[in-house]
Amino acid sequence: MARFRIFLIALGVAVGWVVGISLAWSAIGGAPMPIHGFIALSLGVAGVIALAWVLMALAFRSDRDGWDERADRSGSADIEKPDKS
Repeated sequence: MARFRIFLIALGVAVGWVVGISLAWSAIGGAPMPIHGFIALSLGVAGVIALAWVLMALAFRSDRDGWDERADRSGSADIEKPDKS
């Protein structure tokens, strides 16, 4: 149920952006947007929100599972430095 609520919130944000952008477009004297423009704008906003959501979820999962600590750090102090003598 919580995921559905989050989905509805994201959908509401996307609809708000579409309405806001279309009103701003009309306010600056842009040509009227056809239905295909609204569909493209809606899909674009929803895609950006979904991409950001997925990337942030992967970042949090990576940190929680410890993948960041397991990464090879080639410039780290574990590498033996040659003697300067």
